Amino acid sequence: MEFYIPIIGLSVAVFTLIFLVLRTRIHVLLAMLIAAIIAGLTGGLTMGNIVEVITKGFGSTLGSIGIVVGLGIMMGRILEVSGATEQIAYSLIKWLGKRREEWALAITGYIVSIPIFVNSAFVILYPLVKALAKKGKRNVLTLGVALAGGLVVTHHIVPPTPGPLGVAGIFGVSIGSMMLTGMILAVPCVMGITFYAKWLENKYPEYLSANAEENLQQVHQNYMEEKANKSLPSLFLSFLPIIVPIVLICINVINELLLQTEALTGKEVYFYFQLFDFLGSPIIALAISVLLAIYTLMPEVSKQEVIEHLETGLQTVGIILLVTGAGGALGAVLNESSTGTILAQYIANLSITPVLIPFIIATLIRIIQGSGTVAMITAASISAPIISQIPGINMLVAAQATMMGSLFFGYFNDSLFWMVNRMMGIKDAKQQMIVWSVPTTIAWGIGLCGVLLLNLVM
Repeated sequence: MEFYIPIIGLSVAVFTLIFLVLRTRIHVLLAMLIAAIIAGLTGGLTMGNIVEVITKGFGSTLGSIGIVVGLGIMMGRILEVSGATEQIAYSLIKWLGKRREEWALAITGYIVSIPIFVNSAFVILYPLVKALAKKGKRNVLTLGVALAGGLVVTHHIVPPTPGPLGVAGIFGVSIGSMMLTGMILAVPCVMGITFYAKWLENKYPEYLSANAEENLQQVHQNYMEEKANKSLPSLFLSFLPIIVPIVLICINVINELLLQTEALTGKEVYFYFQLFDFLGSPIIALAISVLLAIYTLMPEVSKQEVIEHLETGLQTVGIILLVTGAGGALGAVLNESSTGTILAQYIANLSITPVLIPFIIATLIRIIQGSGTVAMITAASISAPIISQIPGINMLVAAQATMMGSLFFGYFNDSLFWMVNRMMGIKDAKQQMIVWSVPTTIAWGIGLCGVLLLNLVM
């Protein structure tokens, strides 16, 4: 019977967490802490140990990602208010030409959602969807879903958005590796959503825009004047704060791989490797990015206004960090108690690959409570302490599986579901699910295939 007590306790903890989030006024932060206490008591920890482990797990998780989350939010805020986001979208549309607008918007979403929250990015860019529909007589659903698809995929699986950063911290995976792997796995997912968006053009032809009298440039210009009354920065400067940290982090990851080869063993003391080990750390790379964004995208803006913009962005960080830290605390309790070891021994004997465990948990949490970020943090907290004890498990693949699971079937309890459908004027519930729930599930399915392939390779 002692064997089953920790398992039963974890089940009760998870049920309590879900119940408190869905049926009570208790915030997910407190719900996670209560779940951690239940899991600790049933897993053999004393009350004093539980408090100590929760504090340690909370601190270690935030210690690895807290600054990075803050810097990423600040960079995204500057890109948002400076007009850099619109410039990237508008330039890609001009490059790809007529009748490829959905691909331009999907690529824009893929890029922009790396530093900017998906909801904010969709609000900023949706006027371009309407403008393109009028100019090119295109279907609003096709363009809107392509944009939202590009945004939602990278938001879920590419740091420095908070969810993926939290998963990286809980699994103990390099942020650079998470970024590179996520950017690769995101490509087929975005392509799948875009092809589906093109199919929507045939299914719902009534959303074809018939008004082609307004010129795209004029519509865009009017929008910019109305919302911001400022000129757009150049494309080079718009891309610079996004590209620089990615390049620095990529160089550092490549250097780490090179140093593992026989030819370069022991060469880490060389100035080149030390320099990029410093510049390529996520904290330094994103700090450089924030400085570039401030001084290149907003050169004429006063010090006070810049600080206000940065602090406005940081106001959204607090609760995200607290939830992520609570997830780390829950994971630490499972790791310190006997629950993780018992479940690891059981899962190792299952006929499925263990990396699917966080994928399945994230999928279930996502469909139950709606938030992709909460789903991936909760799944990581529960699964990381368990599968880390199984020999031969690649934690990077497991972390990617966790994030992919959180893409599943976005519907009524997901804020982005309502934003996408309402802005496109869709009121019928069945049509709303066809327009948005199905595309996110397509990305989820393609992402699962990508994770399984990655698991075979690594």
